[in-house]
Amino acid sequence: MLTTIAVISRILSNSTANLFQKKSAETISSVNTNLISYLIMSLICIIPALYINWHDFSVEFWLYVIIAGILCTIGTIALIKALSLGELSTLSPINSYKTIIGLISSVFLLGELPTFKEFICILMIIWGSYFVLDTEKEPFSVKTFFRKDIQLRLFALICSGIEASFLKKIIIMSSWEISLILWCFSGFLCSLIIYLFKKNKNNTLAELSNIKNCTVIALMLIIMQSTTNYVFTKMPVGTALALFQLSSLVSLYFGYKIFNEKNMHKKLAGTIIMILSAGIILIG
Repeated sequence: MLTTIAVISRILSNSTANLFQKKSAETISSVNTNLISYLIMSLICIIPALYINWHDFSVEFWLYVIIAGILCTIGTIALIKALSLGELSTLSPINSYKTIIGLISSVFLLGELPTFKEFICILMIIWGSYFVLDTEKEPFSVKTFFRKDIQLRLFALICSGIEASFLKKIIIMSSWEISLILWCFSGFLCSLIIYLFKKNKNNTLAELSNIKNCTVIALMLIIMQSTTNYVFTKMPVGTALALFQLSSLVSLYFGYKIFNEKNMHKKLAGTIIMILSAGIILIG
């Protein structure tokens, strides 16, 4: 029961974070949006971090933390940039490809193998994404993958898919709570480094509307990552990532209702296929 609640919370928080990331990207850069969001999350984590004996962890553990932080930061910046260029209802379902990335990386890093039923369900989720990409305005073809928003989204999910396996490694070697704190700190540190090396720093970090958006993003990301970490302790990475694709349905609604995005019938058909596939995994 608690795992189901965590999955639902993760789905809703992820979609809401994507919504406000897209809104924020309309006025400031993806790097600034990411930096402010992770700064807020890091401030929230300072007090609980003081009660942890950080010197007890090995060099290998910290290496995993660094790699996960880099992958998370680069992936999130790419995602926000993609959202500023493309439609929420199109880019969100593409995230289903993360299941394959997570599956492949978890096989090598964690030794987790999917069952035959789980593998079939994962393939169905990916199949559903073709309906989302095959719109009347731009029929699906190889050229679709040359669109900048699609390329950035695919790059983002590759980063986050591989990151998921490193996160589970960190969770196994510590706890899901410690992993969450480190996720926030490492994400902020990597975002700060990228910001400092950025040539153009003209965007105002303290603009009120952006602070509000980034605060919502930060709160949603903390909920998303804490529930993600908890679910990773209860099921294989590949299976969990497949379930998380249900967030596409929420993003589909946001895209239609808030951004007036079109071709929703095909996108809905593809999303339903993904939902049914994820449902089979849940029943099992």
